[in-house]
This record gives sequence, C-alpha cells and structure tokens, in this order.
Amino acid sequence: MKAHTAHPLRIVAVSGGLQRPSKAASLAEHLLDLIADTFPCEQRLVELGQLAPQLAGAVWRSQLPDTVERELAAVEQADVLVVATPVYRGSYTGLFKHFFDFIHQDALVDKPVLLAATGGSERHALVIDHQLRPLFSFFQARTLPLGVYATDHDFAGYRLQNEALIERARLAVHRALPLVELARQARPSVVQEMVAA
Repeated sequence: MKAHTAHPLRIVAVSGGLQRPSKAASLAEHLLDLIADTFPCEQRLVELGQLAPQLAGAVWRSQLPDTVERELAAVEQADVLVVATPVYRGSYTGLFKHFFDFIHQDALVDKPVLLAATGGSERHALVIDHQLRPLFSFFQARTLPLGVYATDHDFAGYRLQNEALIERARLAVHRALPLVELARQARPSVVQEMVAA
C-alpha cells in the first residue's frame, strides 16, 4: 500500500554495470520497484555503461556533454538514491567512481542512499561496507542500514530468483522506509521549488 504524498519522490538508481543487460542494473531496478510499492515515485535508472564513451577522457565537469550533465543533475536532485555496482578487483568499478567524482561534494548531504552490489561469489560481499559506505560517507549521505549483495547464483538470467536474497531486499527497503519518509517530508512544495528557481 502506497503512502500518500502530494509530491512523488524522485528516486534515482545508478548502476555501475558496464554491459546491457546488467545484473547490477537488474538489482537496482528491483530495489526501485520495492520502494515504489510504498511511495509514489518518479523513477530513473542511470546506466553508467551507456555513458562510458561520453565520460572517457573528461577531467572536469565542464568537459562533459549535456547527456552526462543531465544524469549528474538527476542524481544531485534526487530525494533518494539507489546505487548498485558489480565488484571488480574487490571494489566498485572505475567508471562508477569516475561518475561520482563529478558529483558536487555537498549535493548528497543527508540524502538517503541504499547500497547494493553484485559479484561472482560471496567473498566480495564486504564491498558494501568496506568500499561503498565510505564513499558515500564522504558525501555525508545517509547510507541506509542494510545493503544488498547478490551473486551470479541469485539470478536466473537477469532476474532475481533466490528467495533469501529477495527477502533481504525487502527487509533492506523496509528498514530504509523511516529515512525515506523523512526525505519525503523534507521535499519542498512545488511552489517553494518555483520560487527557488
């Protein structure tokens, strides 16, 4: 049952997957849908693999094309973020880090962020707490209590099939709801947004 709100939440998911289709993107979309089951949302998925050619070689944000700038702005203006990345060499992808290097350092302050990752085996599960959580702590974001880590065995094709993992995803979103509700309450009204603009 969806909570009532006059203003749909802007929820943006960022997938660090380099391919399409991507297990990281599928996991991000699954988490987006779980949040959308509770709150009216405007959902957006940013697939970094599709932006890779436009990100390559850019050192300053001013060098990025409009297509990438729009995705950066969507992340900065989101009420809630979902981030998911494959694990490469024990960490998030270089492309994932490169994208967030362009995010303004104050843009994510107090923003709820649900952390997720995918990997070939369970041995990389600590990537959420050892890599992702410190990155978003730098931004002073509110990383949500439970992260969601999925292995290749949790998917059938590119859909989640492991019931234990599906239940953990539900629990992660359930535990996140109080912070998501705070973000909803803090959302300025349309009038306030127009005045600010």
